[in-house]
Amino acid sequence: MALTDAYVQTHGQIPEFFSTLSQGQAPPQVTNQYLRDLGFTSTNHRAYIPLLKALGFLSADGAPTARYHLYRDGSQSRRVLGEAIKQAYGDIFVIRSNPTDADRPLIEGKFKSSHNVSDIVAKRMTNTFLALLPLADLSASSTQPSLAPSSVNGIDPSSAQESAMAASSAVASDPVRPSVSGGRASLHYNIQVHLPATKDIEVYNAIFKSLREHLLD
Repeated sequence: MALTDAYVQTHGQIPEFFSTLSQGQAPPQVTNQYLRDLGFTSTNHRAYIPLLKALGFLSADGAPTARYHLYRDGSQSRRVLGEAIKQAYGDIFVIRSNPTDADRPLIEGKFKSSHNVSDIVAKRMTNTFLALLPLADLSASSTQPSLAPSSVNGIDPSSAQESAMAASSAVASDPVRPSVSGGRASLHYNIQVHLPATKDIEVYNAIFKSLREHLLD
């Protein structure tokens, strides 16, 4: 499982921040300057970048991932964030399947013991987690595809191909079909990618770019 140590002190602005992400175009890279351009000018706002990496919205170098682009589709944003939260805070969902503010002491204790932090830092981590919950759909079916799992340092590179294949609503492949040519057997796969219903062309661009980089190159 996982339990990110990323947190923000300005947890009260988390709804506004994530709402801003869905507006306008995604930048080539999310930087401190980009945050300032969005109006998040405090040095405390810089902590949003490691939080986005922990949630799998950004790669290690700050580039928006397929999950970031899918979140910008309003019809999928709550489900996408719900999946990201369950991956980044998996250890909490082991002890509480539906955590609420009433579980604050338990959650703070989990952060404190897992990361060996002070009471105040554990409280800030808890505030960040609880502020994310109302923005997400945690009840999405477990059959929904998973994007690359997130970690404290961002996207796990070993799951890049999984992320590319699951960046849409579903990926399916036909059973392996053996064939014989010149006395030698070979295997063939028929991979199908089911694209999400969206008018945002950037979502499709991100999906096909990821497929090209991880499956064709």
